[in-house]
Amino acid sequence: MDQINGSVVTEFVLLGLAQSMGMQLFLFFFFSLFYMGIILGNLLIVCTVIFDPHLHSPMYILLANLSLIDLGLSSTTVPRVISDLFRDYKVISFHNCMIQMFFIHVMGGVEMVLLIAMAYDRYTAICKPLYYLTIMNPKMCTFLVLAAWVIGVIHAVSQFVFVINLPFCGPNNVGSFYCDFPRVIKLACMDTYQLEFVVIANSGFISMATFFFLIISYICILVTVRQHSSTDLSKAFFTLSAHITVVVLFFAPCMFLYVWPFPTKSLDTFFAIVDFVITPVLNPAIYTFRNKDMRLAMRKLGRQVVSSREMI
Repeated sequence: MDQINGSVVTEFVLLGLAQSMGMQLFLFFFFSLFYMGIILGNLLIVCTVIFDPHLHSPMYILLANLSLIDLGLSSTTVPRVISDLFRDYKVISFHNCMIQMFFIHVMGGVEMVLLIAMAYDRYTAICKPLYYLTIMNPKMCTFLVLAAWVIGVIHAVSQFVFVINLPFCGPNNVGSFYCDFPRVIKLACMDTYQLEFVVIANSGFISMATFFFLIISYICILVTVRQHSSTDLSKAFFTLSAHITVVVLFFAPCMFLYVWPFPTKSLDTFFAIVDFVITPVLNPAIYTFRNKDMRLAMRKLGRQVVSSREMI
């Protein structure tokens, strides 16, 4: 890969999150605990949806896919952050940096489309309940999931093909604890203003537009419900508040990381941790604690696991 783009840079230097041993130990336990929660929480949702026939509906299938994406997005950065905490010299190879950037944007693009699909699913269920099973049939659900993956890959490739061919011959300090397109582009030995704008438009403006579109769509759903029945408004708001919370947690850091014109390392690090650590562990909690069907299905799955062990 280095030979392809003529680069003399074979590795990039990553930013350390802590200098003192006490803070390193704190971050080690923090990231390890949260990553364990991400793995267990999201896999629990996936297994519950798979093994409970009552959850084989579009809403829960989309939720299971969202959990897989959250697990994948977190896994692109968190394990490396944990392993780098106690290293004096934190470096990542050119190849691994490119791979990390690519998969971050694949997963991010897929999650973006899945959140739109989940909003469409809730709109259909709340505003057009009589047509829900006709509109959100298995074929439509499969199409939405496949479309999310296709768009996610296109989103990543459309930026990756430009970055992989940039000449890197000078500074190699990324200035962050992970590789991402805006930071790596700035290290290229050429004028990258136009390419930086492409990245901002591809990741930043699209994130911002999608965020406002989703918020407006949820407001429209609530207005529609209120016009038909004020008694159903609180129920609809309770259902949609979980989706709105997830949307805010996912898109707010993205908009800051890719659109904010005055980035600082501290805020950049904070929002990146929210995106890769906090949001993936909160999503399972938000959807399970506020969903009666998921709670009942998880208890049922737990009893089945316990009974199967007793039989062994």
